Amino acid sequence: MDSVALNIVGLVLRILLAAAFIGMGVTHFLPSVQRTMAAMIPPPLRWKGVANPRNLVIFTGVCEIAGGIGLLIPATRVAAALSLIVFLVAVFPANVYAAAHKERFGRAAFPLVPRTIGQVALIGLLTIGGIL
Repeated sequence: MDSVALNIVGLVLRILLAAAFIGMGVTHFLPSVQRTMAAMIPPPLRWKGVANPRNLVIFTGVCEIAGGIGLLIPATRVAAALSLIVFLVAVFPANVYAAAHKERFGRAAFPLVPRTIGQVALIGLLTIGGIL
């Protein structure tokens, strides 16, 4: 594949990833989603004050939006991709907790194996998108 085609593939990939992360980040500001996501934070990671579950949900939403925007800016795309990879690893315990408590979280409790495959795929796509 020539460099022009690689550049186009990279741009399309970054646009798709940016749209996905920005869209997911925006949902963190919907009250019903906030409540569910706050409940998904495992008890050992719950703190009072600034790092309470609701504030963590808002913070992660901001991270996703900022990372998505960063993917679209050439000067920040590598840093944004790396930051979103760290983000995906950091939020994974909440996904594990939700998967283990399907009766409590219903549809939000995505089964662990497909969730893990999805997270790894996103990490791979972010790696490629940050490089191309």
